[in-house]
Amino acid sequence: MTEGMHAGRVASEPQDRVTELIEQQTAISEVLRAIANSPHDLQPIFDAILDSATRLCRADMGSLRLIEEGGLRLAAVRGDPLVVSQARSSFPVLDKESFLGRLATSRSPTHIPDLTALEGDHRDDLWVTAAKARYRTALFLPLLKDNEIVGLISIGRKQVLPFTDKQISLFRDFAAQATIALEITRRERQYREALMALAHANRVATMGQLTASIAHEIKQPVTAARTFAAAALRFLEKNPPELAEVKAALTCIVDQTARTRDVVDRIGFLIKRTPPRKEVVDLNAAILEVTALTRSEAVKTGVTVAMQLAGELPRIQCDRVQLQQVMLNLIVNALQAMSSVEDGNRELQISTVSIEPKGVCVAVRDTGHGPHPESLPRLFEPFYTTKPDGMGMGLSICRSIIEAHAGRLWATGCEPRGTLFQFTIPAD
Repeated sequence: MTEGMHAGRVASEPQDRVTELIEQQTAISEVLRAIANSPHDLQPIFDAILDSATRLCRADMGSLRLIEEGGLRLAAVRGDPLVVSQARSSFPVLDKESFLGRLATSRSPTHIPDLTALEGDHRDDLWVTAAKARYRTALFLPLLKDNEIVGLISIGRKQVLPFTDKQISLFRDFAAQATIALEITRRERQYREALMALAHANRVATMGQLTASIAHEIKQPVTAARTFAAAALRFLEKNPPELAEVKAALTCIVDQTARTRDVVDRIGFLIKRTPPRKEVVDLNAAILEVTALTRSEAVKTGVTVAMQLAGELPRIQCDRVQLQQVMLNLIVNALQAMSSVEDGNRELQISTVSIEPKGVCVAVRDTGHGPHPESLPRLFEPFYTTKPDGMGMGLSICRSIIEAHAGRLWATGCEPRGTLFQFTIPAD
């Protein structure tokens, strides 16, 4: 090798390293982007990890399997359509004692320059037999978290073209970072699921406090329908029957049963446990539905409800049930705060307004005694409560819901008394 050639090779090595690092960071960035864009769905994250791995190592195909109790479950696969179809139909789950299962337990990368040269009991493995027909060179890397196996990435080339030591090292570094990102996503998902379960329990508990009022809301239209039905029977018994009056009574029965159905539907939507679903919501209509459920409770508590809803609001995209849960919590809290007021008016004010930049602000104000100044900053802390029988989770859950919608929830004391809760949600 001449001196000039040697100098050129030495000069190119730092450039090659820079290129490798850029490719590695690009691969990780794509995984992180998938995580950011898919907070509730892991599949795009699995796909991004595998796409990045195959591209990073110049592979023709690859698969990502996760370790589960039943074996190695196929989470993502890349390659020509025949490879993808065969992997999904024939090998969706592999036994832990299979060839890939044993490779995973090795906890180290396994490089096979030529699959057809495999010897020993591997030759009888059905996956190996199928793999030999599709590609020749393979690289397998277990995914580890705290030395615990969580999955296995396999990549391959159609021709006998061994992976270089640099590619294997690059693949290992990428896989380590991808595993960390995957674990963070898994923990965040577990947190969201726990929060959803807690939010559901909070909705059910809050609805339980309104049992008497809800029963009254249902009993009213049922009683009215019974009265109209009795009247219709009397009109039919007359000679001749007063059919016009009968028709009017039956129309009223239809209206009252529809009202009952609406009340039951609203209760069902709030109690039922469903996954988060964002949609364009008529904010004023959603608030009116909740206030209708609490109307009887307000009457029983002697509270006057004043509504000031803006005529035109920007479009917002949110989970309707979660938003109504926030309103339900704030309204019930306000009614309870005013139940002990003996002098002065008991008034609940609910308002909506447009705010800039495009968004909406909802306010719920009561005329209760109001929180002590020192307790105001702690109202949204988990397990902090000013009620003798409270759990201190309602407002904490409400803040989590609003923040998940990129909004803000806060409280301020009012003069001469009362508390004002406000939350904002950006427009769609």
